[in-house]
Amino acid sequence: MRIVTLNLNGIRSACRKGFVDWAAAQAADVICVQEVRASLDDITAEARAFGGLTGHFALAERKGYSGVGLYVRREPLALRAGFGCDEFDCEGRYLEADFGTHAVVSVYLPSGSSGEERQAAKFRFLDRFAPHLAQLRASGREVVMCGDFNIAHQSVDLKNWKSNQKNSGFLPEERAWMTRLLSLDAGWVDVYRRLHPEATDDCYTWWSNRGQAWAKNVGWRLDYQLATPALARSATRAAVYKDARFSDHAPLTIDYAI
Repeated sequence: MRIVTLNLNGIRSACRKGFVDWAAAQAADVICVQEVRASLDDITAEARAFGGLTGHFALAERKGYSGVGLYVRREPLALRAGFGCDEFDCEGRYLEADFGTHAVVSVYLPSGSSGEERQAAKFRFLDRFAPHLAQLRASGREVVMCGDFNIAHQSVDLKNWKSNQKNSGFLPEERAWMTRLLSLDAGWVDVYRRLHPEATDDCYTWWSNRGQAWAKNVGWRLDYQLATPALARSATRAAVYKDARFSDHAPLTIDYAI
């Protein structure tokens, strides 16, 4: 099973940059996308289905904002949009596909970089999301949760970690939340780090549009595939694609032997 995750930073913009052709050629079983930033009417037929994949979306009520999607090769038994939190479900941040024995989730956590108000909202999201993740883990299914978490977990996950310790995305509270999520008790595994525990610049999935961050590879690892332990152990390959750019994020592809 091949799963790809990518923050599109706008599906229309990503499509103009070649996302559809690239995605259709990946032989993926599921492609998770975030920050669709469109209404359903804005998504062209070409962007709704391609390469044997059919798209399903949970979009924000606010026009041009947030929104997540799942492109699937096999239709799921059920789809769940939102995780039961009115404040954030209207923002289109969660879509879950149930395939019976396993499930795949596309999730987009809030960013707090615009100021204290949004950082407070991000902390509220983390508080509300953690119990849902515990329920998901206890469902008896194998689960892969993919998306833009807007958190770099460890110092190896961003270039300039020393100067970012007081910035959203690398705050101690955010990192501690990720650490709890990846603990043995919580039962989630960072699949990329399981396959690539070493510290290298190849892990970054997001680059600021400022200061030649892309050219200098001054990046952050914000995009993850977190899986239940048995599924994580089946992962055989993980790679970040950087040969072409569809947004300010890069696609993360992981192959699972199921």
